[in-house]
Amino acid sequence: MPLRCAAGYCSNRREDGVYLFRFPKDKIYRELWTQKVQRTRVRWTPTHMSVLCSAHFDDDCFKPLPALRESLGMKVRRSKILLPSAVPTLFSRKKYGQTHAVKTYQSTSIRRQKQQLADDLMKNGRQKAPDESSVEMQNAGFRSHRSPTVTPDPDVHKPLYQSDTAAYGSGPVSVFEWGDYLEKETSLGASVSCFRHAPMCDQWEDISVGMKVEVLNTNAVLPTKVYWIATVIQIAGYKALLRYEGFERDSSRDFWCSLVSGELHPIGWCAMTGKLLVPPQDVTGIADWKEYLMGKMVGAHTLPVEFYLKVSESLKQQSFKMGVRVEVVDPKHISRTRKAVIASVTGGRLRLLYMDQSDSPENVITDFWCHLASPLLHPIGWSKKVGHDIRTPSGKPPGPGLKGNCDSTVNLFKKPRFVYMDGCYFEEGMKLEAIDPLNLGSICVATVQKVLSDGYLMVGIDGGASHAADWFCYHASSHALLPKGFCKKNNIPLTVPKDFDAKAFTWENYLTETNSKAAPPQLFNTDFPGHGISPNAKLEAVDLMEPRLVCVATVKRRAGRLLLIHFDGWEDDFDQWVDHESPDLYPIGWCDLTGYQLQPPLGLVVENQAAPAKKPKIPLYGKKKRRNAKKRLQLLHQVKEDDDDQKPPSSNTTVQPPFKKEMTSVPHMTLVQPKSEPVEHQIAQVEVKIEEVEMETLISGHAAR
Repeated sequence: MPLRCAAGYCSNRREDGVYLFRFPKDKIYRELWTQKVQRTRVRWTPTHMSVLCSAHFDDDCFKPLPALRESLGMKVRRSKILLPSAVPTLFSRKKYGQTHAVKTYQSTSIRRQKQQLADDLMKNGRQKAPDESSVEMQNAGFRSHRSPTVTPDPDVHKPLYQSDTAAYGSGPVSVFEWGDYLEKETSLGASVSCFRHAPMCDQWEDISVGMKVEVLNTNAVLPTKVYWIATVIQIAGYKALLRYEGFERDSSRDFWCSLVSGELHPIGWCAMTGKLLVPPQDVTGIADWKEYLMGKMVGAHTLPVEFYLKVSESLKQQSFKMGVRVEVVDPKHISRTRKAVIASVTGGRLRLLYMDQSDSPENVITDFWCHLASPLLHPIGWSKKVGHDIRTPSGKPPGPGLKGNCDSTVNLFKKPRFVYMDGCYFEEGMKLEAIDPLNLGSICVATVQKVLSDGYLMVGIDGGASHAADWFCYHASSHALLPKGFCKKNNIPLTVPKDFDAKAFTWENYLTETNSKAAPPQLFNTDFPGHGISPNAKLEAVDLMEPRLVCVATVKRRAGRLLLIHFDGWEDDFDQWVDHESPDLYPIGWCDLTGYQLQPPLGLVVENQAAPAKKPKIPLYGKKKRRNAKKRLQLLHQVKEDDDDQKPPSSNTTVQPPFKKEMTSVPHMTLVQPKSEPVEHQIAQVEVKIEEVEMETLISGHAAR
């Protein structure tokens, strides 16, 4: 009886033009093969006669040399030879030839939980038939002024809870190329080691300029994938600018690549996996590649062997789970908190759904985004413990999917810096300088309105209506609390109360007129060990006024611990002061690594851009600080009107906003065109030994001339 493929819905034989491979003898790989087959044949076990056909293996699973020789007209016995580490990955639930991807099975408990949540949501009175109404997701922010590139899909069948891989803005996304943008702006990116909360921060010292790696060679005319050695020329966050060996000082072929995408490999990887090392076809003038590589490689360092394993481990986040209940600041009333449940976790960022949705419009579920290390996030019971005001439940039970599974505990949160509250400490009525929580670009004269437990303070901005609803909770060690004279010392404009002249304002006169005293300087967190984030450095930053958005940003200036973040494409009125250790700052490439949606600069033309920006929502809370929101609305309307007036119906170009300098994306680097002359059917094998790593380098004869 002829052998047939053991995969479900596949009965290929050798006569069908495929190759058959027996299951490996190695126990580990044999178990991996078995698990893959069991995706289509439950409880199936292999025998000594079981085989799989070549249709279930990706091209990278085969040795490239036989296929290359066959394409060059050379005789080969078998054009497909499996690598020892090959694992089948291509399976189908339908007959062979039909495309129907098989999804990875989930555990029974997870499937039941998601199914129950979906059923509860469909039974909720908020929803009707899919064609009649839908549940809209309303994102809460401290000032709704920015329109995202992509809006969440309001599909009624989408459950409230979503997996950690479904970041905000899933669906059609804009393709923003950091490499093109950095070259256009002639800017550098902040190092990953400057962000303590970023993945691979502790191991980033292994990455440096001059490092040698093996990467896919796009400058070769061969029918199979080949690789070549490249040098890291520049590092910007998780991105690196590479140059193939052989181009020397020719920067026209430089290209950007992500260091954490799995596309780069250490020296010797091709030798271990059977891949081909072929030099770029446009490199000329090098007669002996072996001698050339020996001169370039000796003494150089490469990517650590376990680098990507460390990347995977650093992305794991075990502390917060979906369904955990927490307390978080209420954006509509910043002086109080409210209970919420974690709906998703993406790269350490939490999407929270408020348990009490009684103040939300009909068919709208209000959510809020923050980082798991955000000072706005607290465990259940925190408000009662420290004496902070918390929203009183409406009496209506939480809706389906909003009850949560368990309460969060203190051990899940980072403990704030310990402060001594005995003796000399903050007192009610003390004056200081503080960042305005509703206008983070302003540092204002403020007053300690109330002293809470565990080092927390309620601070109010002077000059406005003295209402407790405008107070904001800060920890005594917060970067947002500053001693008097900080702005003058660092040449920062100080926002003074309305009845005082900013030019003539002095702290001595103000304290005398208000019959108050300033908080002692030793009470503030002035520790500054230094950081490597320099002005004009590029990064990815959360718009704290619309915290679901992560935007392209620039460090405008720094003052001690503080950084002034400017959002590219927006006016200076929307700049924000943040601490250099803020969990809302990320290195370049963080969104690519975690799957979060990055908002490109306003007015920048990007490829595959989704729906145009919609009109921002009306701010939901606070009667002050609407000046910037109105200006932002006017700017967006102006862009739309100019686009309607000037753009021809058949044109695909985007008119730049008049308030912003011209900023168009640099076109992608043109791929190298194949040579017109025929490829010579000659392959030379060269053994190169570099730092006790022996690798076989296959070099096509025409490239070695």
